[in-house]
Amino acid sequence: MNYNLHIMRNIYTLNKGLKALVLASVIALCSCNHYLDIVPDDGLATLESAFSLRSTAIKYLYTCYAFLPSSGHLDLDQGYATGDEFWAIYDRRESTGIWSGTLFNMARGFQTAAAPYGNDWAGIYEGIRCCNIMLENIGTVPDLEEWEKLQWIAEVKFLKAFYHFHLMRKWGPVPLIRENLDINASVEEVRVSRDPMEDCFAYLKQLLDEAIPDLPLKNPARDEWGRITRPIAAAMKAKILVYAASPLFNNNTEQATLKNHDGTPLFKTDKSDDEVRAAWDSAMVACRAAIEICKDGGIGLYKFNSRYALPDTLLLEMNLRGAITDKWNEGIIWTNVHTDLGANQNLQQAATPNLQWYEYPDMPSLYNNIQPPIKIAEMFYTEHGLPIENDVAWNGLDPYELRVGDNEHRWYLRKDYTTIQMNFDREPRFYAYMGFDGGQWFENHSYKNNLTPNDMLWVACRAGKDQQKKGYDWGPVTGYYLKKVVHFENYQNGVTSYSCTRYPWPEMRYTDLLLLYAEAINEAEGPNGPNREALFNSIDSVRIHAGIPRVKEAWDNYSNHPNYYDSYENMKKIIHRERLIELAFEGQRFWDLRRWKEAYQEYAKGIYGFKVTASKPEEYYQPTPLAEQKFSVKDYFWPIQTSIIEQNPNLVQNIGW
Repeated sequence: MNYNLHIMRNIYTLNKGLKALVLASVIALCSCNHYLDIVPDDGLATLESAFSLRSTAIKYLYTCYAFLPSSGHLDLDQGYATGDEFWAIYDRRESTGIWSGTLFNMARGFQTAAAPYGNDWAGIYEGIRCCNIMLENIGTVPDLEEWEKLQWIAEVKFLKAFYHFHLMRKWGPVPLIRENLDINASVEEVRVSRDPMEDCFAYLKQLLDEAIPDLPLKNPARDEWGRITRPIAAAMKAKILVYAASPLFNNNTEQATLKNHDGTPLFKTDKSDDEVRAAWDSAMVACRAAIEICKDGGIGLYKFNSRYALPDTLLLEMNLRGAITDKWNEGIIWTNVHTDLGANQNLQQAATPNLQWYEYPDMPSLYNNIQPPIKIAEMFYTEHGLPIENDVAWNGLDPYELRVGDNEHRWYLRKDYTTIQMNFDREPRFYAYMGFDGGQWFENHSYKNNLTPNDMLWVACRAGKDQQKKGYDWGPVTGYYLKKVVHFENYQNGVTSYSCTRYPWPEMRYTDLLLLYAEAINEAEGPNGPNREALFNSIDSVRIHAGIPRVKEAWDNYSNHPNYYDSYENMKKIIHRERLIELAFEGQRFWDLRRWKEAYQEYAKGIYGFKVTASKPEEYYQPTPLAEQKFSVKDYFWPIQTSIIEQNPNLVQNIGW
């Protein structure tokens, strides 16, 4: 099958006389998800036999799941290594074998229409085709109970909606495949056009509205974890409607010239203010409903269950780290088990410094390939829950002034080690999500009762120190580390062996939904409307879980701008920053910056790191430019591959490509 010809018959048509259908191989994941491991014994099934019994039809259902994106995979997640959230030395990855770095070329500005990076256009449409086959044939399964048939239909409708959404946030308006074309369809019928953006979102809402009532509140058995539930579908509907209301898709005048060849505009750009707000009203209602459904399903804020007595500082840190790495925890709405957990291990290895240097000084698999730039470190709040520039306690302080670790900060910074002011007095998420020179790193090695700060592992990555740069392709890039994605039970158990606790990727967390709700309320009515209390409760729930003051308390008691939150524009800045911090390193920043149309401002800041080859702290802590990133209107959407447009001249290319 030629997967580059998405609009040819072999992508869109269902051959009723087809004798054999290859069922997609599904990546085998963790042992508790056997439902994703099933394929027919001989790898082939006729359409007649695929739906002849429940036992064979369920295998086709699992095939529909097989096209889920591999979120959290460095080489496959199109919103992870493609943006500005971390950086790497571009030609160092081949020697490590941990990741290829192909998608990182997008971050470097090398996207092309001839051979787009992250181009899964045809593959996702194949997934939609499989969903349509399932929906068209499920009624013929003779031994399927009615309730289960309705649940399967709902699962497939969700997947069909999600696959379209995956395409839409990358390419914008796309052809909607409501049902498969007949094998006898004409050439012109096969040559589909792109559907307007409004129609695309309306269709996704329709599919999800149809699916939600027939989905279970929870999966009843452990071996079905990962299958779609009502909270997953409701939360994803909320997220999709927030996207539909966001500036990239809602009245985006920059896309006014994008039209089909018949003159049909693909973006509606003449909306009134009331029409723009109506989209946010719909998103607000969907978020509120999803939160209630999640509560009914036992989903809420994660709490780390420690088997040892830990100080409050570390318990809070583990509440934040475990929310990502503790698999199947109550804070995750949707766990995407499709990502090969071996790739998850690669992500953790790429993010981890060699902390056990004293036992294994030349550990070859911990290369520190990916690191956040300085601007990400600056993004996190102070301990008062404020931007550095707005916290009066920081008035007159130079964030880059040298400072020595003291007893007060002993759980976060190594005592008596010299670092900089910017690493002191920051919010707990800064220390839970980031590693840095002089920073403590809680890991399995030191997990015990009566723990002291000196028992903990820590980072010293200046030249001559234990985690120093050991070569061009080995050692720190910026001086900050992605601690958030590294499971605390990981440890080095040999000269060449790294024991990695793998976990399925959190596709959507409860805090994500809470912040979407706060955003929708503010956009619909501002911070002083009838839902004011719900707005502040939502964002404050996230902040309290993160160990920082509520919005009003922070700005009124500790800032240089009391009542800052009382205007729509200022509250929007607060909410946006809260999302960027809370969901850092989870593959959300890339998409949020685009849907807000704020990517240009962020990319213009450039990529900076510390001078990681220096040994003296006064030389090391010098912001050093690593790269410039360019961003323009064309970069908001992927280009459709040139060869696909040549094969289907009814498709129009995105602006700028």
